[in-house]
Amino acid sequence: MIKECDVAKEMLPSFLQKVDVVSEASRETCVALSDCLNLFTRHEGVRNFKLEQEQEKNKILSEALETLATEHHELEQSLVAGSPPLSILSEDEFYDALSDSERSLSTLEAVTAHSFDLDGERLSRRHRMSEGKDCGGGDALSNGIKKHRTSLPSPMFSRNDFSIWSILRKCIGMELSKITMPVIFNEPLSFLQRLTEYMEHTYLIHKASSLSDPVERMQCVAAFAVSAVASQWERTGKPFNPLLGETYELVRDDLGFRLISEQVSHHPPISAFHAEGLNNDFIFHGSIYPKLKFWGKSVEAEPKGTITLELLEHNEAYTWTNPTCCVHNIIVGKLWIEQYGTMEITNHKTGDKCVLNFKPCGLFGKELHKVEGYIQDKSKKKLCALYGKWTECLYSVDTATFDAFKKNDKKNTEEKKNSKQMSASEESDEMPMPDSESVFVIPSSVLLWRIAPRPPNSAQMYNFTNFAMVLNEIDKEMETVIPKTDCRLRPDIRAMENGEIDQASEEKKRLEEKQRAARKNRSKSEEDWKTRWFHQGPNPYNGAQDWLYSGSYWDRNYSNLPDIY
Repeated sequence: MIKECDVAKEMLPSFLQKVDVVSEASRETCVALSDCLNLFTRHEGVRNFKLEQEQEKNKILSEALETLATEHHELEQSLVAGSPPLSILSEDEFYDALSDSERSLSTLEAVTAHSFDLDGERLSRRHRMSEGKDCGGGDALSNGIKKHRTSLPSPMFSRNDFSIWSILRKCIGMELSKITMPVIFNEPLSFLQRLTEYMEHTYLIHKASSLSDPVERMQCVAAFAVSAVASQWERTGKPFNPLLGETYELVRDDLGFRLISEQVSHHPPISAFHAEGLNNDFIFHGSIYPKLKFWGKSVEAEPKGTITLELLEHNEAYTWTNPTCCVHNIIVGKLWIEQYGTMEITNHKTGDKCVLNFKPCGLFGKELHKVEGYIQDKSKKKLCALYGKWTECLYSVDTATFDAFKKNDKKNTEEKKNSKQMSASEESDEMPMPDSESVFVIPSSVLLWRIAPRPPNSAQMYNFTNFAMVLNEIDKEMETVIPKTDCRLRPDIRAMENGEIDQASEEKKRLEEKQRAARKNRSKSEEDWKTRWFHQGPNPYNGAQDWLYSGSYWDRNYSNLPDIY
């Protein structure tokens, strides 16, 4: 027993030493576990804090929407005459008839806020309407060309007193062809009239037809193609969606053309047009199907369809498609528009091509509105360069001079980027400021096209150009000639042009219901819709699916037309 105690005494220091080691390890483990727990607690606290922030934002948004609805109801009860402000959405959403999935969105018109001061403005507008001021086609001049109006009967409404987020928040990533927007988001034009704005710079077609050099003709055609999208600059109200069978004609003796267009399809929405020179020097035609998507803070419109220009004196045909248009900051902030993508213009007789790059704005805004590219022959040899801005002008210059300028410009750009402290990963929808509002003119360049200045009252008239200002004018003589399907006779567009937004909204709903009922009746009788002035077929030059003019419109025989209004 004594011997065993002695052995235990000898082993005790060693055992205690091991216990100390284990205790120290346990203590370190506990400290580590405690640190991990503290770190987890801190992260959990941050996560909970962020979650609380998101919940608070959602709560604030819901309360704001409820407040808007409440204010609307109270104002609706207290105001005899009420006018919501005009919308700011892109021009490129084109359905008006409602499917079952669309009807719920039409009720959101009642959510838009009425915070516009109405009294004196409304009275003055009604007084102007009673006098019929500026509603007609203008006075006839001695040479037979009309003196067109320079303003609309009523200015547009304020764009600052409402939010469209309550309508669009459920539409992110969707194609907008299934969404019906309130009338306050419109400008007082049909999309058929908006298409007619392609013809604003028809003088470029006449000039191309007069030239003997095919490269110079291509330069003018390219300038015309770029100028066709220039009217979209700052045009952030959307046109009215054409009804099936709706038509529009425009005859401009002063510009040397006449045009007819028709809404040939509703699902999908397709608009066909055909214009011809009054001197039989050109034919310009096409069909447009704009495919739209809403991406949260922007609306993107990708134009589908082929545009064709025929220069009859040269037996030449050119085809192209328009670039993609994007409207930014539709929820909050200053609206701004950019065009981007490639436009390839093909001369089907010579094989020459003009490839233009509509540049996205870029990180520093240096590329905002810029267009540049080359004209090349069928062997892809570059013949000349084109550059400019689709909002301003287009120039041509020889290829060597342009390439040398681009090389030097690229070097300067890299130096600027190195001097600026900005993360490339930080993206913003705020409108970037370009280095210069004007295009730097390369020496030896030739000006092909420059945009005409807009009228002084453009900002109060939906940012219309002088050309757009006259598209919906009508006089008594014209009213006896045009068919009953012409969109000048649409009551909702006419009401909005005259400043009667409430009446425009009521008429828009009535027309939608009428069109929907007509479609149901055709479905019951298994009757197909028949277009009147256009037929479907392959484009004669590139084989793409197209809508071609059937003829006979200008014979003025308009019997058996549908009653769409």
